[in-house]
Amino acid sequence: MMRTLRWTFFLLCAPFLLHAQQTQPAADTAQSGTAWTLKQCIDYALANSLQVERSGYNVENSKLDYNLSRAEVLPSVNGSAQYGLSWGRTLVQNTYTYTTGEQRSLSGSLNASVPLFNGFRIQNSIRQYSHNYDAANLDLQKTKNDVILNVASLYITVVFDKEQLENAKSQLASSQQQYERTKKQVAAGSLPRSSELNLDAQVATNEVNLITRENNLNLSLLRLKQALQMPGGAALDVEIPQIDVEDLVLEQSRDQIFDIARQSMPEIKSADLKKEASYYAVKAAKGDLLPRLSLTASTNTYYSSSADGLRFISDGSPATPVYDTIGNVHGVDDQFVIARTPRNEFSGKLVNGYGYRDQLKDNIARSVGLSLTIPILNGFRSRTAWQRAVISQRVAEVDAKEMSNTLRQSVETAYNDAVAASKTYNSSLRQVQARDEAFRMTKQRFEAGATNYVEYQVAENDLFQAKSDLVRAKYDFIFKKKVLDFYQGKPLAY
Repeated sequence: MMRTLRWTFFLLCAPFLLHAQQTQPAADTAQSGTAWTLKQCIDYALANSLQVERSGYNVENSKLDYNLSRAEVLPSVNGSAQYGLSWGRTLVQNTYTYTTGEQRSLSGSLNASVPLFNGFRIQNSIRQYSHNYDAANLDLQKTKNDVILNVASLYITVVFDKEQLENAKSQLASSQQQYERTKKQVAAGSLPRSSELNLDAQVATNEVNLITRENNLNLSLLRLKQALQMPGGAALDVEIPQIDVEDLVLEQSRDQIFDIARQSMPEIKSADLKKEASYYAVKAAKGDLLPRLSLTASTNTYYSSSADGLRFISDGSPATPVYDTIGNVHGVDDQFVIARTPRNEFSGKLVNGYGYRDQLKDNIARSVGLSLTIPILNGFRSRTAWQRAVISQRVAEVDAKEMSNTLRQSVETAYNDAVAASKTYNSSLRQVQARDEAFRMTKQRFEAGATNYVEYQVAENDLFQAKSDLVRAKYDFIFKKKVLDFYQGKPLAY
């Protein structure tokens, strides 16, 4: 019994466990303590982004619209059936005579219509929705790009805060080491008590700085988790990328990057496709102003309970023309006025057993025809729809120009930011080298008693501030250059 229960529990939980493994692949990495690369963060964000999911539904809707426009070239086929109950004086369809009483009737019909010409509205609609479908796929890619850029920015912030935290730890360890050395020198009487107190205060300041750096790192990690749609309590660590100095070089000019971005960015292609779709929308709307020609066909039959039991069976004789009397000559009793056209009268007999099956079979009627519809006046709806399509086309043209201008401005801004970040990084690098040498010399003089604590502390603070500035400049330039690489269609990954 226990073994059966265990297997039952496993079979019930297996789908949920499989779903969790498929939708949370990176979460297992987080729980295992493995540091995530930028690519892993991006892949996880794309798999769990609600914006990407919503954009995917827009693609599905666009595909449905496209398929629906293509289906308009198919024949339109409709069937109908009607059952009725009537009483009183009614017409018997089979004999075209009137009867009094209750009558049950059943009729059915099948109608078909094929558009032959409709001002090319269907063809232009197909082209319109085809372009809209392609644009929706590009909009999906644009949404993914936005998610990628956001995750990359947050990832770089986390890496920067990790570097700052390590710098704060190094600064604290240095001040603690110097504090212990000074403490011994004060005990030996070689340094005044004030030197020990000043270094103790500096250690406390560095401890506060370390706590601040830890809080900054925790906050940047929290923001990254939120971008990844992960709970705040989930374990997450990121890998610090190894970047060569050669990576921190701008190879293309501003105009070259824009030319590449103009060809690769999905939002530009999407805007162009929407502009072309609006052109076909105008032509499709104009088609509603032209005549429409359709081929129609129908078949129908009926049954009447009044004809039950009455069935005319011909004896096979040819029809006899019969001239019906329609009046008499005034004043002459034996002379009558007859109809000009005779009617055919068939010889035979009426028999019982004319049920609904026989009636439905015998009463089948078929027809084929052409239907021409000429729009004359319909409240100006078609003309207004065409005018709205023209306006929408102009708006799409403006949107495409605006998207191109926005991309150019973004590339120009990103390029200027990258150039400035590159200069700042090179200046910070030289500053660190100079501050490191100055601190080394001041430290030697301080340990030899040739300088006071204030000079030593100033040199140390200047060095660690220069290192912090270098880290900030380094990762600022990394992100700025990555943005330029992204505009050129290069993947964001380290």
